[in-house]
Amino acid sequence: MSELLHNLGVKPESRVSLLGIRDAEFLRAILPNVTNPSQHRATKDSDLIILGVEAEGQLKRLEPLKKYLTPNGAIWIVYPKGQSHITQAQVFAAIKSAGLTDNKVCSFSETHTALRACIPVLQR
Repeated sequence: MSELLHNLGVKPESRVSLLGIRDAEFLRAILPNVTNPSQHRATKDSDLIILGVEAEGQLKRLEPLKKYLTPNGAIWIVYPKGQSHITQAQVFAAIKSAGLTDNKVCSFSETHTALRACIPVLQR
């Protein structure tokens, strides 16, 4: 399994929902390494939701996606690096507004960053 999949916490038994992810190389890496991945829609009891966003308005999806997570699950928000139309501060604000907490960041690709959001421990 690739280093990126490891950094994202992807395990073979993980239930993963992929939303808005267009990176063909990433899809080729993850799809054969998880059981029953879901593309284009969130699956109930997802361990991981990997959400690709290219504009600030797409961050509104965070709040409704919470109901698809397992209690210890996470949403990875994948967004462009170094852009003014969607910034890290906007992603942090959207995470907080959705009632989630951020707890990890990793480089997704040369052009995108991934920020991990999860349900706060006291709400699980």
